[in-house]
Amino acid sequence: MAHVYLLFAFAKDEEKAQQARHKLESWKQAFRLDKKLLYKIERVAAPGGDGDAKPAPAKAEKAKGKKKGGASAEAEEKGASNEEIRLLVRLGFSGHEKLSEERWVQRIPSEEPFRDASPVVVKPGEANFEATEKQFEELD
Repeated sequence: MAHVYLLFAFAKDEEKAQQARHKLESWKQAFRLDKKLLYKIERVAAPGGDGDAKPAPAKAEKAKGKKKGGASAEAEEKGASNEEIRLLVRLGFSGHEKLSEERWVQRIPSEEPFRDASPVVVKPGEANFEATEKQFEELD
């Protein structure tokens, strides 16, 4: 069975990544795509960021913000993350389900949380297919 990979880069937007994850989960349940639609989230430290220097002040600001108004401090904490968030989706339809596979390859990148995440479709035979497949397998 050949796989098709969809790659989405959410930058540092944790909220959009979680919306996308929820949408994928709802599709898996609604359309019974349990083994056909798999996804993994990859978090990569942003280049050029000091990993240990900024979290301590951010926690102090978060604690202060919760005393004043928790929602704004929580939003700042999510936005201040130094991790790049990428979502890797693997579609694995069998040979006689080509039409379903094509529909999902077109549908997923056109939906709301995925549209702004610079979607990339990687199909078998493309130059970076093997690297993408290896990356997907190595993620937990």
